[in-house]
Amino acid sequence: MNEKKDVRILFMGTPDFAVASLEALLSAGYRVIGVVTQPDRPVGRKQVMTPPPVKEAALRHGLSVYQPEKIKEEGALAEVLATEPDLIVTAAYGQILPKRLLDAPRHGCINVHASLLPKYRGGAPIHKCIVEGEKESGVTIMYMVEALDAGDMLSRVVVPIEEDDNVGTLHDKLAEAGSKLLVETLPQLLNGELVAEPQDHAQATFAPNIKRTDERIDWSKTAEQIYNQIRGLNPWPVAFTTCEGKTWKIWQAEKTAVTGVTGEPGTVIDKTQDGLIVACGAGSVKLTVIQPEGKKKMSVLDFLRGAGASLAIGTKLGDW
Repeated sequence: MNEKKDVRILFMGTPDFAVASLEALLSAGYRVIGVVTQPDRPVGRKQVMTPPPVKEAALRHGLSVYQPEKIKEEGALAEVLATEPDLIVTAAYGQILPKRLLDAPRHGCINVHASLLPKYRGGAPIHKCIVEGEKESGVTIMYMVEALDAGDMLSRVVVPIEEDDNVGTLHDKLAEAGSKLLVETLPQLLNGELVAEPQDHAQATFAPNIKRTDERIDWSKTAEQIYNQIRGLNPWPVAFTTCEGKTWKIWQAEKTAVTGVTGEPGTVIDKTQDGLIVACGAGSVKLTVIQPEGKKKMSVLDFLRGAGASLAIGTKLGDW
């Protein structure tokens, strides 16, 4: 029996992270019978209806696409069950699967999750691990259950987090690592050679989807915490502060050592050729790429040459 061709795989995923796993399955010769993803959504200022990246990838390969608003609804569930999958592979799909769907495939349902479980269960594990200052992340492949990222683990791979990594760079590393791990894991899974390892639920931590309050910089935190927050939200959704009543998005910053100059948290304590030095609760950071309200993203060098030329040392950021 040719496992790759005989096993009917239904893939479920939505964002770019999931595309790498779908492409890996297809490149490895597995039989993907269809793709389930989220509905098209309005995007941008003009609210243009935009398909999710997984849908675009599926259509490029001529795959059937299902886009239920809620997978638990009877009609949607019946349509998906009618595909008669032998295995369901999910990656950042965005909904918890109902028990009837979990129980349907003979090889079960597995998930490619972007963290070293049981740490960082939830929808924003890549953001959270950087914000929390972790030195490593990774990908875990586990069986799916009717609880958030709580199933028994099948395999995992560790991915170091570099000092200058942000969400974008780490996302790409994890997507690639996860796709490789998936095609390495499947032969052993399909041949019954893997023994699943239960998670230690007492060690579980969570990474819920990012809220607006998570994006606001609290200047009373340490320079290390603020630096991690900024890179942990770049390139999406981007940390922000305020300056003289206007919102600034803070795209990039550097840790810096300024001696002999202090100020209240949030105070601009120095201006260099390419940055604004801002006091934190402990230490300071240098803002290097910002986006003032109503403006495009720009280097602080360009900002100080133009609209920011008059910005005075002693200006307080983050006043509300």
